[in-house]
Amino acid sequence: MQEPIYIADYNYPLPDERIAKYPLAERDHSKLLVYRDGRVGEDRFYNVGEYIAPGSLLVYNNTRVIQARLEFHKPTGARIEVFCLEPLAPHDYQLSLSSTTGCTWKCMVGNVKKWHDEPIELRAGRFTLRAYKEQVLGNTFAVRFAWDDENVSFAEILDAVGELPIPPYLNRKTEESDLKTYQTVYSRIKGSVAAPTAGLHFTDQVLDDLRARGIETEEVTLHVGAGTFLPVKTADANQHTMHTEIIAVPRETIVHILAKLGHIVAVGTTSMRTLESLYFMGCNRAATVSQFEPYDRPHTLTTAEALQSLLDWMNETGQTVLHAETQIMIKPGYQFHVVDQLITNFHQPQSTLLLLVSAFVHGDWKTIYDYALAHDFRFLSYGDSSILTR
Repeated sequence: MQEPIYIADYNYPLPDERIAKYPLAERDHSKLLVYRDGRVGEDRFYNVGEYIAPGSLLVYNNTRVIQARLEFHKPTGARIEVFCLEPLAPHDYQLSLSSTTGCTWKCMVGNVKKWHDEPIELRAGRFTLRAYKEQVLGNTFAVRFAWDDENVSFAEILDAVGELPIPPYLNRKTEESDLKTYQTVYSRIKGSVAAPTAGLHFTDQVLDDLRARGIETEEVTLHVGAGTFLPVKTADANQHTMHTEIIAVPRETIVHILAKLGHIVAVGTTSMRTLESLYFMGCNRAATVSQFEPYDRPHTLTTAEALQSLLDWMNETGQTVLHAETQIMIKPGYQFHVVDQLITNFHQPQSTLLLLVSAFVHGDWKTIYDYALAHDFRFLSYGDSSILTR
């Protein structure tokens, strides 16, 4: 029986004017809150390397946000918005996005009452995109897409007619500038519907500075789903259902992480969830982690033993890249296995991400957030950053 976690205890006042609606003109000039041993200070992000020990391994998420929002208009004039969440057939992101013959995605649909059994169309340039509503999946739908030009991939179609889905709490339309500013400088694997926003502060100059300081880097991929914005609606956070996200980690990256244990820096909560999931995948020799896997039973392997077990299993099964799914919920009471420092933005009240931060700083999240509120830090996706040491 898990102790209740009352989500009301993870609330704080967040006035709308403290939510950054746009990024700073220079990414790495954002403010940086520095937390270590219960003490809080501040700096600018371009100095982040001063707070990371030489020889550390910085791990960031290389996912790229896709232009996942599609707007269709029926002959009657009715507007249907289709928001692509994740691929169903082919299930693999790269296969689905590179398809030139058709694909099926799990989608949210706006104004669905106006969409009956007929296909809807979106014409653009030399192709026509058709969408077929095939199956109800709870609050979402399986939508099959087809188009009439086999020289065009689904990724190219989304680039041509889709809209980049910026977070709903920005309360504004996507603008041309978001196409650049809502991507990290190292994004390259398409699949997310939300940016791994801790990475938005990095520039090539910051990365060069880190490497010059002897700080090494690695990439993982976690495609961020719309579930990242889901509020916790249950009084006890343990009753909240976590969303599942797709991850990919090369074997060489796991080898590097194993060699650097004790000196791992995660850029963002997505990298954190990926890295911590590796421990449980190694314990179970399985490519999935359920929401309460960390709490359901004791895990006796050391982190080094678990990662070595994961590498052995990948070798035995011929996997050079670990393709997996994680539903892990990191909440107060969680025992961290891999990550030693976390770079992250400031998260919404009563969110699972705030629970993660609280777990990482041993419940001291309010000290951090009170300081940020009192010292004019900007909040949420386009807001300022922090580096936390547990």
